[in-house]
Amino acid sequence: MKQICVFCGSSAGSDPEYVNMAAKLGKALAEKSIGLVYGGGSVGMMGVLADSVVKNGGSVTGVITEHLYKMEVAFTELSDLRVVNTMHERKALMADLSDGFISLPGGFGTMDEMFEIITWAQLNLHQKPCGFLNVNGYYNKLIEFIDHMILKNFINQACRPLVQVDEDPAGLLEKFHNYTPLPTNKGEWSKRLAANECLG
Repeated sequence: MKQICVFCGSSAGSDPEYVNMAAKLGKALAEKSIGLVYGGGSVGMMGVLADSVVKNGGSVTGVITEHLYKMEVAFTELSDLRVVNTMHERKALMADLSDGFISLPGGFGTMDEMFEIITWAQLNLHQKPCGFLNVNGYYNKLIEFIDHMILKNFINQACRPLVQVDEDPAGLLEKFHNYTPLPTNKGEWSKRLAANECLG
């Protein structure tokens, strides 16, 4: 695994442990010689994460839109900062550059990015591991809701391993190392479900 994309907030959040964990993840990536791909920001958790990788001798690729760059939130000191036109281009490039995806605590943008990449995995558009770093239970309710969606037949139970979860960077990276992609077929599952509903 050469590079991992990390989605996270441009805010520091309300719990100091969020930024502490961002720094810890950055250090863990650098120590394992895994490059960071992220949204190119210099503020909040994004800035802490990138700064930690750099300070620990790791490599960082930032991908930011021109709109955000002009707002002066970019980490301009990065040796590899790529400026693109749209959010769609940003997400596509980050996906292409990365061998796995981690979500630290974040808001709407983090959720959008992570769930799009999980959806792509569900559709077999990629077979890269995706995981939530569940800092101080930040994602507990979200994980509960994912299980609720499975229970209500909106997600195939076979897709549950697409969402890896751990409370520690080392543990999550170990799960990524051992990850075996599962063949999923969203179309076939949906058709079987529909047929069973008709019979029932």
